[in-house]
Amino acid sequence: MPIKLKRAYDKASSGDGYRVLVDRLWPRGVSKSDARLDDWLKTIAPSDELRKWYHDDRSRWAEFRRRYLAELKAHREQLRPLAERAGKQRVTLVYALNDAERNNAAVLKQYLKMLGAG
Repeated sequence: MPIKLKRAYDKASSGDGYRVLVDRLWPRGVSKSDARLDDWLKTIAPSDELRKWYHDDRSRWAEFRRRYLAELKAHREQLRPLAERAGKQRVTLVYALNDAERNNAAVLKQYLKMLGAG
């Protein structure tokens, strides 16, 4: 099944399947009950340093993507179960950034596909 991406501020739906927050920080103004998360993988989110660096200048997307992929390699074994789950059921990566294409969840989705996810 394809991995979905969804902002934390968008309403959760039954079609989301297994919902995973992939940010290091909890999204402002979102209650835990509204988020309807199955997991929160804050340790696989971009490092604080990388997150702040990208937040300061969003034109750094290509370099952010490269650096975050390098960070994800250190979490390969931790991410294998999520990649396997995505091969069996719908997985939605939940993120807070207001850019639907240039966010850490999009990079993580690409990495999970390299690990064999759907």
